[in-house]
Amino acid sequence: MDWAQLMASERFGQEESAAEQPGRTDYQRDYDRLIFSAPFRRLQNKTQVFPLPGQIFVHNRLTHTLEVSCVGRSLGNAIGRAVKAEEPELPFDFSDVGTVVSAACLAHDMGNPPFGHAGERAIHAYFTEGAGTRWRESLEAEGGRWTDFVHYDGNANGLRLLTHTFCGRRPGGYGLTYATIGSFIKYPYTSAKECETGKFGCFASEEETLHRVAQKLGLPALSEEGEESEHPEYARHPLVYLVEAADDICYQIMDLEDAYKLKILSQEECSELLYPFLTDTEREEAGRVIGRLSDDNEQIAYLRGKVVNRLTLSAIDTFLAHREEILSGTFHGSLIGAMEERQREAYREAREVAFDRIYYAGEVLDIELAGFRIFSSLLDNLIEAQRHPERAYSKLWFNRIPSQYDMSSPTLYGKIQSALDYISGMTDVYALDLYRKFTGMSLPAI
Repeated sequence: MDWAQLMASERFGQEESAAEQPGRTDYQRDYDRLIFSAPFRRLQNKTQVFPLPGQIFVHNRLTHTLEVSCVGRSLGNAIGRAVKAEEPELPFDFSDVGTVVSAACLAHDMGNPPFGHAGERAIHAYFTEGAGTRWRESLEAEGGRWTDFVHYDGNANGLRLLTHTFCGRRPGGYGLTYATIGSFIKYPYTSAKECETGKFGCFASEEETLHRVAQKLGLPALSEEGEESEHPEYARHPLVYLVEAADDICYQIMDLEDAYKLKILSQEECSELLYPFLTDTEREEAGRVIGRLSDDNEQIAYLRGKVVNRLTLSAIDTFLAHREEILSGTFHGSLIGAMEERQREAYREAREVAFDRIYYAGEVLDIELAGFRIFSSLLDNLIEAQRHPERAYSKLWFNRIPSQYDMSSPTLYGKIQSALDYISGMTDVYALDLYRKFTGMSLPAI
């Protein structure tokens, strides 16, 4: 892969748009478009792990995303400097790489449904073991891809959100540069690929979009048949590894701090999970500084900051050590997984504790239980409304749905996807409120 091609600044769907504006690069315009977008704002009312805050403020999707973007910018700037040092003739500044990575980080969770990953699991359950199983035969008979829904993924929905021309909107969705879109696509293949994790990055409806992006950026096809394959898998854009590392660093470390604030982990337990990430010199320095701090919360915050910095530096070193494999599309795994043993082992330990003590805490499970009931009800109502638009109840639904969502698709695949488009854009609070109103649990005052 070639860096000049990988940093393509043409805009998807708006290739004939005006040249770069004075005062802002095209990559900076990507960043600004995402910051000012409605889906980005809605992240403030979407769950990260724990329920939205009461008396104690924990991370929501918005605060998490802003932190990921900050780390991503640092990673991108460092790699940009290294790339420009090797190829100074490249037609972009080193900081442009940091801007592209930070913009892709802003978008990395925009496709997630309400209630975090619990929402994804609720959608999976609806189509694999719930009322949604009844749609399979009809959908496959018309040629629809059932795996798009049984493995529904926020990454694939994010690509659709960024690039699809919704009703009344401009061509190309947000019209982002190809470089930013490529850096966003964590899984450059469709649900037709057999994958142990069930993860994928592209619905059938956006498969042509994936091909266009890959060809524009020069991402090689990894399938034996190459691009002639019916559903080719492409190599990741190199900057995807930086977006992924920024997310991995932030969610794993910040979840520990949130768990400490919620008293799921003690200060001692949290510290014992954070210290092993640091080098011996960094541990000594951290010990001296913490020894001068009397506030327990500040001690954990300082230690967390040291660990984020250490992992950021290690991610940079790991990327540069594997740059040839990354650029050739032969690197496998994540930057975290390729770090030195100290960081890998500390990360593994923190992840195990997170699964044992945090992700299955009572308040987290309560969200998942609620999500199953809410998603099942909303999906049933929205799909049935589209199948029987003449009914009075269906018309009530259509009066509530924003005009950007196409509720007149001729196919069952399109009807299900339109329902998911609408639901995935909801905040936790809106989804719960809509569920209560349409089930009669919450009525206006009379």
